[in-house]
Amino acid sequence: MCEIFVKADPGLYESKARSIRLHGVVTSIRLEKLFWQTLDEVAARDSMNTIQLITKLYDELISYRGQIDNFSSFLRVCCLRYTSLMADGTISSDKRLPLAAVRELHTGAQRFFI
Repeated sequence: MCEIFVKADPGLYESKARSIRLHGVVTSIRLEKLFWQTLDEVAARDSMNTIQLITKLYDELISYRGQIDNFSSFLRVCCLRYTSLMADGTISSDKRLPLAAVRELHTGAQRFFI
């Protein structure tokens, strides 16, 4: 079972830091290459670059939660959630289709994405 994981290209889990400017403040975000690739893909689906996507996620998280405890971990979870939602068919795996139109609806204990 572990072969499918241990035989992964080591470059995918190589950590890379990127310096970005969030509202005039320069900060550094360190993620593994696979997460950067996923963020690039998500951004491209909505005609953004990765920095624009990260800024949008940051702003929306601040607006929704009021604070950010671990933004790098949040970005990793976003990437895993994106791939998981595509795998289960909740969002389209057609990378030409934008994600901006997808919204989460809460109905009782269930979640629906449209």
